[in-house]
Amino acid sequence: MTRSLTNIALFAGVACLILLTGFTSSWNSALLIINMGLISAIMAIGVNLQWGFAGLFNIGIMGFVALGGLAAVLVSEPPTEGAWGAGGFQVIGALLLGFATVALTVFVRAKTSGRLQTIATLVILIGGFFLYRAVFDPAVEAIEAINPALQGNLGGLNLPIVLAWPVGGLLAAGAAWIIGKTALGLRSDYLAIATLGISEIVIAALKNEDWLARGVKNVIGLDRPLPNEIDLQQDPAFIEQAAGLGLDPVTASTLYVKLGYSLMFTAVLVLIFVAAQLALNSPWGRMVRAIRDNEVAARAMGKDVTARHLQIFILGSAICGVAGAMMVTLDGQLTPGTYQPLRFTFLIWVMVIVGGSGNNYGAVLGGFLIWFLWVQVEPYGAALMGFVTAPMPDAWWLKDHLIESVAYMRLFTMGLILLLMLRFFPRGLIPER
Repeated sequence: MTRSLTNIALFAGVACLILLTGFTSSWNSALLIINMGLISAIMAIGVNLQWGFAGLFNIGIMGFVALGGLAAVLVSEPPTEGAWGAGGFQVIGALLLGFATVALTVFVRAKTSGRLQTIATLVILIGGFFLYRAVFDPAVEAIEAINPALQGNLGGLNLPIVLAWPVGGLLAAGAAWIIGKTALGLRSDYLAIATLGISEIVIAALKNEDWLARGVKNVIGLDRPLPNEIDLQQDPAFIEQAAGLGLDPVTASTLYVKLGYSLMFTAVLVLIFVAAQLALNSPWGRMVRAIRDNEVAARAMGKDVTARHLQIFILGSAICGVAGAMMVTLDGQLTPGTYQPLRFTFLIWVMVIVGGSGNNYGAVLGGFLIWFLWVQVEPYGAALMGFVTAPMPDAWWLKDHLIESVAYMRLFTMGLILLLMLRFFPRGLIPER
């Protein structure tokens, strides 16, 4: 079988698995897998750009995804009444004051030396910190005191949430620029530590800065680009169309909305995939891969390795930010407590490794396949354990132990897949050409 036929067979196999879910479980479940598979494939393409094209080891994916989710709140939420007057402008002033403190410190250190440099740095940083807190803290308290049960934050711009998708990419790109300017000159292991650390800082800020996005109180009821299911269920024309298809209004409305998301997400995936393919096959893409394979030779040929690394690090992070905004759009809420490295970093890396590092087709395949397994392994594992333990007597310790172990089937399966892939298909299911 040729490589092309093998690739087609792999995609067809994943499609059959999803169709099987629709026939055996429900089409709502199948469409949910498709929607999250589309988002996961977009994240995998972003990571594949960084690792597969340039060899950049980014394990801070969770932070960039979270910034995309924050963008959904800042763009689509209506502004909280009275929040800006109570302390919003004061918060902006405090943040500008903090930025000015850092900039002044950098300037003074560049113009001085010796003991004077040390003293001036300490005076500016300590004084700036206390001045910043004196302006920032009262403003935050005033904002968080406004209807804290339901709001307690600044709110957003009250714009369509679809606009948050590119804004999420811009926020993630800005964070990637800051990280890249400071860490891309380091060795790959130090880059990994830097990205992980800043990712944790972003999540900590989302959880604790209630004035920004309500922290762990969560933001629910976000704007939706598609009609609400309840509104569809009360629409006589929609009810009539659903009856013509042999569906009840509840099932028809949920399928309609999920299918609408699928079409929107597919359009974004196709756009990003085509752009990534064009970049891969362009002179720029060939140069980036040449840098990945031999940095010393690339530098000898006059290539600016750090600048190219910064470019692709920003691009990959921006794609993850777009995916993060799309995911919050699908969920209709921002829940910072769910941003766990296991899901948003480890799982995306598994998708890239299994699909095939350096190949965008592999990233898409890995996104769908691994997400399907992540969702379906636990119910399949429960059915398997029920079958295995059926002949065993009740209250036997082994039966209880096997049934309780179903909760760990996901982790066991992901680890087993990684071991098998690294042993038998180290370059992935669709390896780099």
